[in-house]
Amino acid sequence: PITQLYVSVDASTPESLEAVDRPLFKDAWDRLKTSLSCLKNKGQRTVARLTVVKGWNSDEIGGYARLIALGHCSLVEVKGVTFCGKSDASNLNMSNSPWHHEVLQFTKLLLKELNAIREGGDDLMPEYDLACEHKHSCSVLLARVDQFAVPDENDPTKRKWRTWIDYDKFQELAAKHAADPTFTFGVEDYVADTPSWAVAGADEEGFDPTDNRHRKKKKHPKYTKFDDDGIPTHDTFNEPLEEEEMLKLRNLMKEKKKIVGEATTVTELQGGERVIDDASLMFRGLTVSR
Repeated sequence: PITQLYVSVDASTPESLEAVDRPLFKDAWDRLKTSLSCLKNKGQRTVARLTVVKGWNSDEIGGYARLIALGHCSLVEVKGVTFCGKSDASNLNMSNSPWHHEVLQFTKLLLKELNAIREGGDDLMPEYDLACEHKHSCSVLLARVDQFAVPDENDPTKRKWRTWIDYDKFQELAAKHAADPTFTFGVEDYVADTPSWAVAGADEEGFDPTDNRHRKKKKHPKYTKFDDDGIPTHDTFNEPLEEEEMLKLRNLMKEKKKIVGEATTVTELQGGERVIDDASLMFRGLTVSR
């Protein structure tokens, strides 16, 4: 037995899988579906790992849900791709890396699709919900409610998540299975409480408050909070911006949208590179030194 078995789900269609993964095997799509289907029979934690690449595999969310449904995975880990620099082996650029709020939105849409499958008549389909997020690694976690959620002892109307792994307990159970192969154990037997700072929606957004945050050359975000349109609402010190300043920023975005349009645009360059342009992101990533 192992603590957690991953299957990478890098695309939701055969065509996008070919473009993103450049697989060695011609039957890679069938292999992916078979691998996911096998997860149903595993006794320990299973994970479908989705790496979101803007402009390449961020569409067809319903297709991802149908793939996940094949395996009834314990967890669905959605992470934004990390751009590691230009190379001959990759057509990616920085614009293909999504922001955390985009990964979170993608995951919420995926959750809706999974719920639609369950409510559409698949009685065996487990219920999933948002469990954790980790902003600084651009990742969000969906977890099966039946395996990882229990009523909160302080408020039984709320869920308490137990997505962490009790490694000592797992080793104890694995040793017992090794001594007696007829002994089996399951996911719920080695769970541990999820720290409050790691739960989806927590103010810490997944950052362990006991760790020290290090910033390159003392650079800090110029803006710390944004509205639904991407307009900054708080400055680098997390203080609310004046209405006049927000209006100025809103007008700058309007001018940008006149150039690139209201929606996200994907421009394919010679050689296959895809460049993403989205005016709603123009104020994110700006830094100040202090």
